[in-house]
Amino acid sequence: MVKIISCKSLGIQTVYDIGVEKNHNFILENGAVASNCFNKSHSTAYAYVTYQTTYLKANYPVEYMAALLTSNSGDTDKVQKYIATCLTMNIPIEQVDINHSVIDFAPLDTTILFGFCAVRNLGLGASECILEARNNGGEFKSLADLCDRVDLHTVSRRALETLILCGGFDKIEPNRNQLIHDLDVVLDWSQSRLKERASGQVNLFDWSGLENNEQASNKFDSVPKAAKVADFSQQEKLNKEKELLGFYVSDHPLKSVRSAMQVLAPINLSELEAQSKKALLCAVVMISSIKPITTKKGDRMAIVKLEDLTGQTEAVVFPRTFEQIGSLLVTDARLIVWGKLDRKDDDELQLIIENAQLIDKVQMLMVELTIEQAVDTSKQNQLRSILQEQSGDKDKANTPVLAIVTAINNRQLVRFGRQYWVQNCNAAVQSLTTANFMAYAQPLTNFT
Repeated sequence: MVKIISCKSLGIQTVYDIGVEKNHNFILENGAVASNCFNKSHSTAYAYVTYQTTYLKANYPVEYMAALLTSNSGDTDKVQKYIATCLTMNIPIEQVDINHSVIDFAPLDTTILFGFCAVRNLGLGASECILEARNNGGEFKSLADLCDRVDLHTVSRRALETLILCGGFDKIEPNRNQLIHDLDVVLDWSQSRLKERASGQVNLFDWSGLENNEQASNKFDSVPKAAKVADFSQQEKLNKEKELLGFYVSDHPLKSVRSAMQVLAPINLSELEAQSKKALLCAVVMISSIKPITTKKGDRMAIVKLEDLTGQTEAVVFPRTFEQIGSLLVTDARLIVWGKLDRKDDDELQLIIENAQLIDKVQMLMVELTIEQAVDTSKQNQLRSILQEQSGDKDKANTPVLAIVTAINNRQLVRFGRQYWVQNCNAAVQSLTTANFMAYAQPLTNFT
């Protein structure tokens, strides 16, 4: 091995780009041959970096993922993908908190605290201003307290509105709608306070004689507020988070069906690039937007925007399919979709939807087997034959099949492959029951 022990600048020199047709072999001054040194040096460096990152992810997963989210905080798609990765690693992401968040994503034992760096409309200057006020005066007790202590030229109204709507004040006041209505009133009050200070007037609340008593600690209770209003619904809160951050943080409409998703073994939308164009794909998604289209023949179709926990994609529902599932295409609807990939003229991927079902309407075919039945070849063949008979048209067989094998003090769940899914769950239950199998239908959303 030859080491570089020093280097010096030679100023501006003429250089030549020498192409090497076969081998990158160079004779060093000491007579040694550096064989393919370019390729080996790069592969060694990449291998070392891979080793380092793998070690960190395995041994310090929370810290590693927090650093990864911070370094990609400006890329919404990547942040959404890494948040989904955190969920699969059982690392919760806590929403932004005005009293605890810092600029970067911060590791907190087994969780990650959302950083100011990924909050739109906030900016580095506003983030630093908030942190400085918090470090100097302690945690903020209210929206009025924050407005009174920060520079409102740096922390704009838009920044405060974003912090409210993405949950930054939830631990102080969980009613986000109330804070939005209070904001203008509180800002007017803060501006008045600022003018009083500039003119040398002393407000009763600023009098040092009150700073150490209980009245001083509650000095913001008398700040004017708007009339009481009801809070946003949970879905409204999530929609506003998505609008302002580009993804959901406090919750996700698909989180509640994560267990069910494991049963279906669907692909994630972030994995579309790696899928075959000919394969029939299954995905658990939510519709984020719909664009209805009427063809020249007068047929109805639609272009829809789909998203899941990992990303989003565009999908097309052609007229023939639209006739069957058009009523399901509603904004925020949670669906299981089946379809195939296609590429648009600009080479972007899109999913051609061939079928869809509402998640809440999907049933599973459950078959309970004793250990004796599970190892009995004749019973296996009989079960296989019934399921194949009930599958019918494979593209229309959308009911997943699971077996629960019961042994002494043990119940093992076995998921059947897509080729054994059935078309009509009730008919399959009847056929299996007639053949002395214990079978029943179970809603997918009830699976845990």
